[in-house]
Amino acid sequence: MKVLVVGANGKVGKRLVQLLKESDKHTVRAMIRIEEQAEFFQNLGVETVVASLEDSVEKFAEAAKGCDAIVFTAGSGGQTGYDKTLLIDLDGAVKTIEAAEKVGIKRFVMVSSFQAHNRENWQESIKPYYVAKHYADRILEQSELTYTIIRPGWLKDDPGTGKVIAAENLKDGSIPRDDVARTIFTVLDEENTYYRSFDLMSGDIPISDALKNL
Repeated sequence: MKVLVVGANGKVGKRLVQLLKESDKHTVRAMIRIEEQAEFFQNLGVETVVASLEDSVEKFAEAAKGCDAIVFTAGSGGQTGYDKTLLIDLDGAVKTIEAAEKVGIKRFVMVSSFQAHNRENWQESIKPYYVAKHYADRILEQSELTYTIIRPGWLKDDPGTGKVIAAENLKDGSIPRDDVARTIFTVLDEENTYYRSFDLMSGDIPISDALKNL
């Protein structure tokens, strides 16, 4: 399938684009915010499209045309205010969902946040971020899309191990970005993850087995 990666210039996004590029099962289009971000992907031989998460649904729909799946792995980042959290992590995600519906793309993978579904476990210091993720996830669940929602623990830049724990509810944990990208790659055509959401952290189970055992 051809996959549009939204947030391709992020740390997880870049890893995912590389996995998709190397795959013999999928092709990839990287959605970037500004043209200056294109060089990395051009060097990989990856198609790019420029669109901002503050653009219109119509602009997103145009960017997604010809794709079979969308992965949303974008975020406003920790250096912006909560206005951007609303505009990117919530409204940007919802507009991407609407664009998928508009052009007939059914497969949608959302990268959310650990325990975003469980208000009692939200960290007080970043509660607005959790609110944005929570409601974006709920809107996706209420859509007609074939969704998977991945809620990774604290993200690390350590090398991936290829082994994780995936479950509806997990205690606090961390995971290398490499393993998050590999999990996204694996869920794309893993039917056991369709219409499912789960927490994800480092563990001792190979990714493909962890997903099949959800």
